Amino acid sequence: MKFRNLATAALCAIGVAFGPSLAAAQDAGGTFVYIVQPEPPSLASYLSTSGPIGLVAPKIYDGLFDYDNDLNIVPALAEGYEVSDDGKTVTFTLRQGVTWHDGAPFTSADVQFTVMDVLKQVHPRGPNSFREVTSIDTPDDHTAVFNLANPAPYMLRALSGYESPIVPKHLLEGQDLRSADLVNNPVGTGAYKFVEWKKGQYIRLDKNENYWKPGLPHLDRIVGRFIPDASTRTAAMENGEVLYGAYGAIPNIDAVRLREMDGFSVTTDGYSMINPMALIEFNTTIAPFDNPAMRKAISLVVDRDFLIENIWFGYGKPATAALSSNFDATGLYAAGMPNYPASGDVEAAIAVLDDAGIMPDADGVRGSFTLDLIPYGEDWRRAGEYLKQALMPLGLEVELRYEDVPTWIKRIYGDYDFQMNINYFYQLSDPVLGVHRHYGTDQIRPGTAFVNSSRYSNPEIDALLAAGAVEPDADKRSEIYAEIQSILAEDLPVANVFEMEFLTVYNDKLKDHATSALGAYGPFDRVWIEQ
Repeated sequence: MKFRNLATAALCAIGVAFGPSLAAAQDAGGTFVYIVQPEPPSLASYLSTSGPIGLVAPKIYDGLFDYDNDLNIVPALAEGYEVSDDGKTVTFTLRQGVTWHDGAPFTSADVQFTVMDVLKQVHPRGPNSFREVTSIDTPDDHTAVFNLANPAPYMLRALSGYESPIVPKHLLEGQDLRSADLVNNPVGTGAYKFVEWKKGQYIRLDKNENYWKPGLPHLDRIVGRFIPDASTRTAAMENGEVLYGAYGAIPNIDAVRLREMDGFSVTTDGYSMINPMALIEFNTTIAPFDNPAMRKAISLVVDRDFLIENIWFGYGKPATAALSSNFDATGLYAAGMPNYPASGDVEAAIAVLDDAGIMPDADGVRGSFTLDLIPYGEDWRRAGEYLKQALMPLGLEVELRYEDVPTWIKRIYGDYDFQMNINYFYQLSDPVLGVHRHYGTDQIRPGTAFVNSSRYSNPEIDALLAAGAVEPDADKRSEIYAEIQSILAEDLPVANVFEMEFLTVYNDKLKDHATSALGAYGPFDRVWIEQ
């Protein structure tokens, strides 16, 4: 299958990008200030999928593809591709004349090194995204041939600058990937060059004058500001200090107010690739969460409707299984899974604990533990307060812990020094890309963020995940994932809480900021500001 549909469709879909509009040309230049919340732990998007990194790094690094809002592939560093008849060879034709920000040429060697030596080794999702890639041939500087053990059509949905950033071989080869200078001083091929990181204040990126898209980017500079206090972020949006806040940067309580004001808009566009799911991770290796009954009771007692309506102001949908209901369109979602009541069921939760012999002591206490909260804003603090209250009728005492991002990531995914953690994950466009990392034994990877922190290991699940990744028959694949969801609904190493709907709040002067399906995780190369 040649890239002919992209070669022509791309000219239509991104023709505006390669030929700026009159309005954009008239208003070219300027500085775009947006919210990055919280401050990133690093800028190494090839090491971590932490949300704040995604707000910055894809402006610096390109992927082989981008994707439009209808999820069509848009060419980026790859101009074209061809898949062999057996699906086991994918040949990418790479864009010529592209240079890294330090002036070195981009070549197929960078692609081979990125996938085989970086993403497959240290990226949270790379081992699944590229699990079937056994080798990459580079017959010339502008051709990369991916050799696969089995067909992997899902891989073509994992090639954005956010999901699979292409990194410079000449700056990383032979380096310790976790401590290399590139971790906090990134060099990419993207629309903007890294200039400065003022800790506690901002990250500044300047226009790449040699960007491979003619006439882009429009802006001279973009600045990601760190504003820890939620009310101060909202005030900065209202007074025009910042023009854009995504991924809950502006709390929903303020977003619903701002959307009624002149000069501001709120959208849920720009999130179609990520399928976000709010969830609870349990450390299944230590008490009390080594007992599935405790995990099941907590999932049963959570009032998902209450959380959505009172903390996220109606944006969301109760989780009903290990997979988002959005996978229903692909036939992979299994409805009717137990232990996911929308409104909570205290009596059922108590019965589960009683039946398991987890009885209250003389003071009515069945257990005490710490709940760690993802440090991404006030909504998550309020969710933690709700969970603390919700577990009291079960005789469960909860202490809340809220730390900075690097400490939290190290605690949960490095040291496994936690009992229960509320968080959110992206299930992405296929379970192989976003869901398998929760549950596979091979995803217990100390020091890699956003993978199997529960350290759940079930040989039956491992076998099903492996089968689901390579099954070409849609009906058989549906059966495999139904069985996966059935088992996980009983084991519950992770209890999904609700399918999230993120809000982006922006000043109406800001134009063309939602042209990629990645939204805030996109390149921002077409953004311009109306004067």
